[in-house]
Amino acid sequence: MTIKPTQDNNYYFLKSHKISLSVIFVIGLLFITTNSLFAQNKANDLKEKRQKIEKEIKYTNKLLAETRKNKKNTLYELQLIQNKINQRNELVATLKKEISILEKKISRTKSGILGMNKQLETLKKEYARVVTFLARNNSKLDKLIFLFSAEDINQAYQRYRYLDELTRFIRHQSDSIRRLENIKEVELVDLNAQRAQKNKLLKDENTQLQKLEKNQQEKDQLRYKLSKTEKQLRAQLRKKRKEEKKLNKRIENIIAAETKVKKSSSGKKSYALSPSEKKLAGEFVSNKGRLPWPTERGVISGTFGSHPHPVLKHVTVKNNGIDIATSSNSDARAVFSGKVVSVTTISNTNIAVIIKHGSWFTVYSNLDNVYVKKGDNVSTKEKLGHIHTNLKGKTELHFEVWNGKQKQNPYYWILKR
Repeated sequence: MTIKPTQDNNYYFLKSHKISLSVIFVIGLLFITTNSLFAQNKANDLKEKRQKIEKEIKYTNKLLAETRKNKKNTLYELQLIQNKINQRNELVATLKKEISILEKKISRTKSGILGMNKQLETLKKEYARVVTFLARNNSKLDKLIFLFSAEDINQAYQRYRYLDELTRFIRHQSDSIRRLENIKEVELVDLNAQRAQKNKLLKDENTQLQKLEKNQQEKDQLRYKLSKTEKQLRAQLRKKRKEEKKLNKRIENIIAAETKVKKSSSGKKSYALSPSEKKLAGEFVSNKGRLPWPTERGVISGTFGSHPHPVLKHVTVKNNGIDIATSSNSDARAVFSGKVVSVTTISNTNIAVIIKHGSWFTVYSNLDNVYVKKGDNVSTKEKLGHIHTNLKGKTELHFEVWNGKQKQNPYYWILKR
C-alpha cells in the first residue's frame, strides 16, 4: 500500500498552502497594478507638460519670425530667444523626469518578471510532486484500501476529502501556472515597449540639448551685435522709463482716488467697500492662480521685479508687472469682471486701461485702440483694446495687478500654461 494513513493531516496543509499561494498571487498582482497605475499617471502628467512646453516653443518661434521680418536686431528679439532658452531648459528637465520614471518602471517590471519566474518555478515543482504522487497511487484499489483502512467514519471522511482536494489542488496549480505565464508574457511585451519609449525620449533629450546649445550661441551673437548700439539702447531705456513713470503715477492717483477716505453723515472719516465690492474682491482673491491670461495666446517676455539689463552693463531694469509677447492683431482682455476706472493715454501708441475689482486693480497697457470707456462694467475675458505692434514687429502687452497700493506679481495670479 503506497498511500499511508499518516497523510491525513496533509489535507489541512494542502488547503492552507493553496490559500496562501492564492493570497500571495492576488496581493502581488494588486501591488504591481497599483504601482504601475501611479507611475503611468505621473508619466501622463509629464507628457502633457512636455507637449505644452513644445507648443510654447513653437509659438515663440512664430513671434521671432514676425519680429525678424524687418531684418533689424532688437532687444525684443533677444528677450524672445532668452524665453525660448528657458522653455527648452524646462523641456529638457521634463524629459529627464520622464526618463527617470521610465527607468524605475523598467526596473520594477524586470523585478516583477524575476519574481514571477521564481513563483512559476515553485508552482511547477509543487505541481510535479503532486502529479508524481498521484501517478503512483492512482488505482481505484489503492484509494479504496486507503479509505477503508481508516479507524472510524470521521477519519474516512477526512481521507475522502483529502483525495478530492488533491485533484482540486492540481487544477488550481495548473490554472495558476497558466495565469502567471500569461501575465509574464504581457509584462515582457510591456518591457520591450518601455525600452523603445526610453530610447525615443533619450533621442529627444539629445536633440533638445543640441537645439539649446544653438539657441545659446544665437543669443550670444545677438547680444554682441546689440552691444554695438549702446547709445540707441540707452535712448530706448530712457523712453521706456519715462512711460513707466507716467503709468505708475497714473495708477497711484487712480487707486488713491478710488480708496479716498470719505466723511460720513456723522462726520467720521472712513473708507469702506460696499457689500458688492467686498464680494467681488473676495471672488478675485479666491481665483488666484486661476485667472485667464490677459491675451488669448502669448508667452511671458518680461518678468516682475528688478533685473539686470540683458545687454547694458551695470544697468538694472524694474518691472511692476509682466510683459506678454503675442501675435500681431491681438487684443487685450479682462482677467476678471470689474469696473473700468480709467482709460489713460501714456503716449501716441500706448493707452492703458485700469479695472477695479473691489479692492483690487488690474492694469493693461501698450494698447493703440481701446474698446471700453471709464465707468463700463466688464466681464471676464471681455476684449478691452487692440495691442500695439511697433515698426520692428514687437507686439507686447504690459499687465499689472495691485492690491490697493501694493504691487503684486501677476505671474502668481494667472493660469500656468
